[in-house]
Amino acid sequence: MIEPLRKLESYEEYLKIKSVYWDVDKEEFVWLDTRLLPFEEVYRRTRDYNRVAKAIKTLEIRGAPAIGVSAAYGMALAARYSQAKTVEDLLKDLETAYNILKNTRPTAFNLFWALDRVMKKARETANSSTDPDKVRESVLTEAATIHLEDVESNIQIGRHGAKLIDNGDIILTHCNTGALATSGFGTALGIIRYAWYEGKKIKVITTETRPVLQGARLNVWELKKEGIPFTLITDGMPGIVFRNNMADMAIVGADRIILTGHTANKIGTYMVALAAHDNDKPFYVAAPTSTIQETWNPDDIVIEIRDPEEVRTILGRYRLTLEDVDVYNPSFDITPPRYITAIITEKGIAYQPFGKTIPKLLKR
Repeated sequence: MIEPLRKLESYEEYLKIKSVYWDVDKEEFVWLDTRLLPFEEVYRRTRDYNRVAKAIKTLEIRGAPAIGVSAAYGMALAARYSQAKTVEDLLKDLETAYNILKNTRPTAFNLFWALDRVMKKARETANSSTDPDKVRESVLTEAATIHLEDVESNIQIGRHGAKLIDNGDIILTHCNTGALATSGFGTALGIIRYAWYEGKKIKVITTETRPVLQGARLNVWELKKEGIPFTLITDGMPGIVFRNNMADMAIVGADRIILTGHTANKIGTYMVALAAHDNDKPFYVAAPTSTIQETWNPDDIVIEIRDPEEVRTILGRYRLTLEDVDVYNPSFDITPPRYITAIITEKGIAYQPFGKTIPKLLKR
């Protein structure tokens, strides 16, 4: 077994939920299909990187860190099951897989970060060896290293962020940022999980997170498994929750952060930030530094527009309105930095002004 996969076993106490992983014995990639939760727990497995791409695109796998790790393992599948006999042909197969995987979700920056890392490692190995099997091993090792780093960074995010939570606090969160959105621990929900493990008597308020209900389905599933007390609300309720002092803070995740502190997260996050700001409540963003795009221009953030049927129906099963209704369905919105109290990463916490503190954080 390669070293990063061996080391992952030492984090079993933190990985009560395995959202994505590499099956060492069968040499397959495995993931928990989040579309079926909370009613069914179904694990999928494959040896085909095209199937991984489909899983990312259709939200079987979702959450920026989980997407990045899964794409990296998709590249490992492409390398392992390529019929290439030469390094040159293997690199061509990897480039094909790279292009297919990178066109699955446009906003999650971890996707591109992970794919670029794996491709770079493959090319470096190819430059020093004519053995395609060495390239194959290097690709799997890099993918497993990305997986390991995600678990370790999630735990560090939890450790840093839990310091901001006092015993008795009530935390409002939006979308799912827990084990199901990462490699098994979480970012924003990982902070909540870490504070709970410390023995703090906390409570959570989660939005349902329309249109595909990541809060109502996935947060509910995770929080119930952990035994953490929670209340479910609709996406339009954070304003009155903060107004009535029913929550002490908001902690959310991010699919992309830029150097100015602008953050792209699940649609509705901007409205949570406005509600928190107007009621003098802290609004925290939690994400690994792999989510940070080194640009100063908010226009560089690509916002994914998804299928209108997600809005016209509930999970494609129950129709809510007329079939021909015009729909605008952006999957993310952008929260300006002026509404963000702090950004919590594995390297520490960045406070205002983010234009200075985020670059310093990246250098650590």
